[in-house]
Amino acid sequence: MIPKDKIHYRVFFLITSPKLADKAIKLFHTGSIPVQYQVNGVGTASSEMMDILGLGSPDKSILITALPKIFADKMLKKVKKELKLGTTNSGIAFTMPLSGVNNLLFRMLEKFGQEGNEEARKKEDSVVGEVRHSLIAAVVNQGYSEAVMDAAREAGAGGGTVIHSRRLGDTEAMSFWGLSIQEEKEIVFIVAGKEQKLRIMQAIGEKCGVHSEAKGLVVSLPIDSVIGIEEDEE
Repeated sequence: MIPKDKIHYRVFFLITSPKLADKAIKLFHTGSIPVQYQVNGVGTASSEMMDILGLGSPDKSILITALPKIFADKMLKKVKKELKLGTTNSGIAFTMPLSGVNNLLFRMLEKFGQEGNEEARKKEDSVVGEVRHSLIAAVVNQGYSEAVMDAAREAGAGGGTVIHSRRLGDTEAMSFWGLSIQEEKEIVFIVAGKEQKLRIMQAIGEKCGVHSEAKGLVVSLPIDSVIGIEEDEE
């Protein structure tokens, strides 16, 4: 049995159309891989641009699950092949390092950690290499996602995905820190290369930061592997 602290986990994200998401879920089920979350989102391209590019509906589905790294890598290759990621109106998939899991999730995923061969297990011990892409997440008041994307595009971003959320937190604490007490929020996800990340984050902060009406918070997380971006296609 591989010790819990020797298995390196990844959070697996797939952002695609609802139709392809249904196909992806079947792929996950075939491999007995649980999909922990499915979230509905909206692409950020304008309807006119969607028509020009022939991209169809802007509706997006976001699938999120956790896997040991070796199986996350295999799933990236599988969804790339079956969903033809990287082609027009397909989507993007990526993985991010996960520093720990609770006991219940570990037991759910433990069988995957035991099925790898010796070569795969050695790969488990490798550390994350150079971070070439990051996931930028901008949390803003409802109605400001377009302003976020306007700022991001001016800084070099290609596009993003918006999901709607609700703030949970202490009102007094939020007011003390100068944050908006508006409950309804929008989260804009943008995948950016390392050359653009800082520029994009700064642009969003300047236009939609905590001192603006958007009351935005911007963070970034390292992406381990990504499929669906032209520069990464082999």
